[in-house]
Amino acid sequence: MNEKTIEIIKATAPIVRDKKDEITNTMYEILFTKYPETKILFKDATEEQPKKLANAIYAYASNIDKLDNLTKGIETMVSAHVKTNIQAKHYPMVKDSLLQAFKEVLGEACTSEVANAWAEAYDFLANVLIQKEKEAYSKVS
Repeated sequence: MNEKTIEIIKATAPIVRDKKDEITNTMYEILFTKYPETKILFKDATEEQPKKLANAIYAYASNIDKLDNLTKGIETMVSAHVKTNIQAKHYPMVKDSLLQAFKEVLGEACTSEVANAWAEAYDFLANVLIQKEKEAYSKVS
């Protein structure tokens, strides 16, 4: 991830904090509408799931330059993803839904530069999660 992306993500952290619940609620609506096959992955999720994701997104944005601060959160996420059988193929669906939610909720504040930075940041974290989940899946099978 390049420095410009990190700078943009850090700069958007306050607006993400203020709109995080709206972003994630919108993201789930888009995800389940556009990719109904993902609904089954959340069959056991509590109603707190959107709030958990909202907090994770904000934590990522505000710590993007200090990823070591996210180690415990990443481990928790990996564990939850393995329990619910999240696979690498699901990440592009979530990315598409999340970026669309950013555009809908943030409006003009979600410039192409901001959207591109979030896409790059998402890909970076998704790759970390996919790798760690692959390791975790190999231990359980």
